[in-house]
Amino acid sequence: MRRASTCLALLGSLAVLGLPAVASAAPTVTFKAKAVPIPKPGGGTYPGTGNILGAGSALEANFVLTGTGYGATPQNPAGGIPPLAGVNFFLPAGAKINSAGFPTCAESVLKNTGPSGCSKGSVASPKGNALGEVTFGTERVPEEASLQAFFGSNKGLLFYVNGTTPVSLEFVSSGTYVNSGQPPYGLELQTTVPAIKTVPGAPLASTKNINIKVGAAIKKGKKLISYGSLPTKCPSGGFPLKAELIFGGSYGGEREFGIPAETVTTTYKAPCPPKGKK
Repeated sequence: MRRASTCLALLGSLAVLGLPAVASAAPTVTFKAKAVPIPKPGGGTYPGTGNILGAGSALEANFVLTGTGYGATPQNPAGGIPPLAGVNFFLPAGAKINSAGFPTCAESVLKNTGPSGCSKGSVASPKGNALGEVTFGTERVPEEASLQAFFGSNKGLLFYVNGTTPVSLEFVSSGTYVNSGQPPYGLELQTTVPAIKTVPGAPLASTKNINIKVGAAIKKGKKLISYGSLPTKCPSGGFPLKAELIFGGSYGGEREFGIPAETVTTTYKAPCPPKGKK
């Protein structure tokens, strides 16, 4: 169901005329993340979850991306952020993912029908938000979008993005867990992002901010089964986290970005649980 449209498609072609030569600076990425209580589908949170050693938890993450050199116009010679092609997110060693018992939604259903085609049990997060950057006329302008995670096949996650202004766009990014093999990290969520076209001839959409809270739980009798849980120990200084963001690249198909790939790596330490919480 990935699509993007605007009634002023002609403006997109104007944006690529008379582009000045611009030196592209490496993008910069900062992020923060923390363990939080698992949201209930109807509101509120599950007691006994959150930033507690060994307990079920959701992960709240925020990414801020900056950069120049992409989509330059005479009116905006510095350009903007290159398009995002992938995000690899590294969890601390000892963090666990348990997808058994959680309903899933097929990627094809999300693409062709949207969230309405998925069961309520397959929702892996409340709605978050993302701020993008699209070419509209001769300007790079903000594009606000909602962002929500769903349980996919093979223990993975699917991220459904829906934006409406100034262009209409919908797309799905798919994430798969692998063992990172990079201590002090454990599992790694590898997520690919498609190349998002807006209007004919215009540069691709870029990403500026990502805000999401991923986590869910189901009850079986009196037992609460959490999708994610924290390690039983927290290293001095906090839980180590790492993110690798890939910009651009030539992968073919819906992931053809037409510019050289560039990877930016950033790390963060999430707060340990307060003393007394085990």
